[in-house]
Amino acid sequence: MEPIAGIFLIMLGSIGAASFYVPFKKVKSWAWESYWISQGLFAWIIIPWIFAFIFIPSGELIPIIKEAPASSKLMAAFFGLLWGFGGLTFGLSIRYLGIALGQSIALGLCAAFGTLIPPVVAGENLFSTTSGILTITGVAITVTGIAVIGYAGSLKSAGMSEEEKKAAVKEFALKKGILIAIFAGVMSACFNFGFEAGKPIEKIALEHGTNPLFQKNPSLIFILLGGFVTNLVYCGYLNFRNKTYKDYFSVSGNVLFNNLFFTFLAGLLWFLQFHFFGMGSSKLPAGMAVFGWSILMALNIAISNIWGIILNEWKGAGKKTITVLVAGIVILILSTFIVKLG
Repeated sequence: MEPIAGIFLIMLGSIGAASFYVPFKKVKSWAWESYWISQGLFAWIIIPWIFAFIFIPSGELIPIIKEAPASSKLMAAFFGLLWGFGGLTFGLSIRYLGIALGQSIALGLCAAFGTLIPPVVAGENLFSTTSGILTITGVAITVTGIAVIGYAGSLKSAGMSEEEKKAAVKEFALKKGILIAIFAGVMSACFNFGFEAGKPIEKIALEHGTNPLFQKNPSLIFILLGGFVTNLVYCGYLNFRNKTYKDYFSVSGNVLFNNLFFTFLAGLLWFLQFHFFGMGSSKLPAGMAVFGWSILMALNIAISNIWGIILNEWKGAGKKTITVLVAGIVILILSTFIVKLG
């Protein structure tokens, strides 16, 4: 039953990840950069500390952080900084493509490059081993799936009027969105590298009596700190360039409370994907644990497309477009497992 429980926990995280952008639709009178960094403050700074204090044995979190190797903390934060570019552009890809199309492309690439980049950086010849060939094959299938989904997006764009596009996704922009989603997927893969860098921190957390279900929580503090810095710099720049810094104090008290509540909810849903991923992966047996990241990405893709249907992002699209979209999603999900098999 342990593997089933592990997959169920990862699925709970996927529901949070695929749903986190939905509360933004309730935010009023704020520009994108204002509600995005508000969500980031909750998701990447406040909530990781709250969860760590709750799930790490009482009084042990600070000693764990002090004893953790400085190199592990710095590298986890560094990969978080790089992931921050992916997280930032991930939000932009959803802004321009919608939840379904944006998440499908970005998450498919995240799963693929999260596996492909480490051996390339290490100088391995991927064509010399069966595992390397499988990895390359999986990445090629990922690119194929993304191309198919992109084609579905182009069919949707061609078959809808400007009014219909804006009704489905307010700022729909296919070419810009796809380019941003590709960059987001590549850079988002750095999150997995952050987990690898944080393994010495996890080891110390276990030595301090932390339940294995929550051993990744201390590492998340450093990974997400790095990501927050990247997003803060860019959103701060946009706030001043667009003069949207006024958003934070120009709205009424009721609107401010409303916006803080829904950005907090978005941040909480976003964070839960990695909280439950850490719990679920700890329950997977050694032979299956390697697929944990692929399971998370595949479920994220599937659930985000369910949200896309619920939110009418594909309303008005023809039967051919939907058929192509489903084919692309299936190819993309399949590719994540082939990559990890390699």
